[in-house]
Amino acid sequence: MEPKGTGIKIFLIAGEPSGDVLGGRLMAAIKRATPDPVQFVGVGGTRMVSEGLDSLFPLSELSVMGVAEIFPHLSRLLRRISETAEAVRNAQPDLIVTIDAPAFCFRVLKQLKGSSIAKIHYVAPTVWAWRPGRARKIAQLVDRLLVLLPFEPPYFEAVGLSTSFVGHPVLENNISEADGRKFRQDHGIAWDAPLLVLLPGSRRGEIRYLLPPFEEAVARLKSKLPALTIVVPAIANLVDTLRAEFQHWSVPVTVIEGEREKFSAMAAADVALAASGTVALELALFGVPNVIAYRVHPLTAAIVRRLVKVKYANLVNLLIDREAVPEFIQANCRGDLLSDAVEKLLTDRAAADAQKAAMREAIGLLSPGGATPSDRAAKAVLDTAGKI
Repeated sequence: MEPKGTGIKIFLIAGEPSGDVLGGRLMAAIKRATPDPVQFVGVGGTRMVSEGLDSLFPLSELSVMGVAEIFPHLSRLLRRISETAEAVRNAQPDLIVTIDAPAFCFRVLKQLKGSSIAKIHYVAPTVWAWRPGRARKIAQLVDRLLVLLPFEPPYFEAVGLSTSFVGHPVLENNISEADGRKFRQDHGIAWDAPLLVLLPGSRRGEIRYLLPPFEEAVARLKSKLPALTIVVPAIANLVDTLRAEFQHWSVPVTVIEGEREKFSAMAAADVALAASGTVALELALFGVPNVIAYRVHPLTAAIVRRLVKVKYANLVNLLIDREAVPEFIQANCRGDLLSDAVEKLLTDRAAADAQKAAMREAIGLLSPGGATPSDRAAKAVLDTAGKI
């Protein structure tokens, strides 16, 4: 690549913590990939700010979930959508990159319809799971789509949208420094004590609905396995909330903070109980047998139930097209069912080994090969901006 002598201005929009991680990695990869100066403006969190973004407002304002949960925040969110669209018009960037969070990002893009600014969306909405007709609407909003999963491109290419499978960012997680043995030593956990990592989600709504069945499951497990130790990794803005919640549990829980601690906990774990989401792939990277659960507001569930088109919620199961990881969704998200499933993985070696093999199979499908997902995404961004 030859220096072109002119800089590039990119307007980035992330709407939740996972998007902030993606955005931060993308920004770093873009800076590595071009000798030209790059200016980043937009909306993001701490990871993107650390890479040079001056965020219009705190990312935490956008981290709500579900139809019922979003309603109390609707007025503020609508105001932020309009403010973001206006900021794009004022900035006149070379291109816009929206990252996940379609409820926010696509509403901003709708207000910018007709603009000549190139638009990329990073992380495909799950049209393969529900509302496949959205693919055509998305194609009217963006010029290019960057997707994480190998089976996604055909859904969007069928409606004429340029789509690139760049690979899943979970492959870039820095797991090399994870040390399960040291984690146990540091936290006073015996080497032979069964260790359960509990992952109730990264949104307050998820936590509110999942902690009650998780609490019952843990209590049941502890009564059968007295040596069982519980560790909960938490993102920074939820640490205090979770610690306050666990003070009322009958079972001791250790709350940890930070990515390195989370990965070391996974390296040390015998089993995990987790909210459905990308964490399923992190657990797969570490080969941790796990049980997946999810529960939302009944109104949200009723709407989604009518629209969902896939057999599985778990990404490992979706990738290999069979239920290798037990799923307990909505009415089935009960403490007794969760405890039985976790206990089986702790006591049945064959069941745990079968799930580990399935997770290795799924991880093998997450990359098209070659460069990292962020580097491939950066190349697509710069190509769209005419800088390659």
